[in-house]
Amino acid sequence: MRKRRCNDRGFTLIELMVVIVILGILAGLIVPRIMGRPDEARQAKARIQIESLETALKLYKLDNGNYPTTEQGLQALVEAPATGAQAKKWRQGGYLEKGKVPRDPWDNDFVYLSPGMHGDYDLSSRGADGEPDGEGKNKDINSWDSE
Repeated sequence: MRKRRCNDRGFTLIELMVVIVILGILAGLIVPRIMGRPDEARQAKARIQIESLETALKLYKLDNGNYPTTEQGLQALVEAPATGAQAKKWRQGGYLEKGKVPRDPWDNDFVYLSPGMHGDYDLSSRGADGEPDGEGKNKDINSWDSE
């Protein structure tokens, strides 16, 4: 003689199936849109890294009067250059926070030229393929491109 209250009932099998179908439909619509995002995220990260390296290069120039040469490369931002123009006021500890030159999001080295063809220096990431030029995910990210 127990009385069952209407409020004590759980979800029915049909209600659960409807929720599962709705979630499946939403996942089918959303997942394809998200799958293309990793490449865009890597390109955005490369732009941010280039901006960070540009800031470090500007600080280097403020202290030393010039940018590191192509031969010295970005390594001059983490250790005093031993070749080329000497960095007389090189900052103890370097110009990059983590004490090493970062690699681009595709695990390639950044390309650095000084003097550059587009300014005092050129700094770029070659994209996913690591080769000059390219389209889509292989597109180069350059310091001289304004986006």
